[in-house]
Amino acid sequence: MADHVFNVLFLCTGNSARSILAESILNREGAGRFRGFSAGSHPKGQVHPYALDLRRKMNHATATLRPKSWDEFATPGAPAMDFVFTVCDNAANEICPIWPGQPMSAHWGIPDPAAAEGTEAERRLAFAEAYRMMTNRISIFTNLPLRALDKLGLQARLDEIGRHLPHTA
Repeated sequence: MADHVFNVLFLCTGNSARSILAESILNREGAGRFRGFSAGSHPKGQVHPYALDLRRKMNHATATLRPKSWDEFATPGAPAMDFVFTVCDNAANEICPIWPGQPMSAHWGIPDPAAAEGTEAERRLAFAEAYRMMTNRISIFTNLPLRALDKLGLQARLDEIGRHLPHTA
């Protein structure tokens, strides 16, 4: 078990911004211990351009990015998920598929930067804020003593990460 890499799926509606950012952040923060994936209930046709720009500026790989349906991760042969996190309010209210292995799950709602209005600078700031909030949550998650917590204790900590971190600065 010491060599086990935990698979984590981040779900959102469009899989074009928040969940894509979360996947990148986790793959960097949790390298060697966690592997991040992302998907959406109704994936958009492309990753949001501001999410791509932000990932490039933060030196994240972008070549393999694409919006994916959550159906891809609920089929035989898909990676077994240890954790599933919803990162937007729409996904939290939808019926999620039954995940093989019944992973631990929590809701870590983040305001949708793709829905931000205003000047280009204000819209880009919304993406930077979403990135910051997700980075904070993932940093706490990757530093939890996963093997030392029982299932109920771990679930409480996962829920706490989404509930108690402020949504805005």
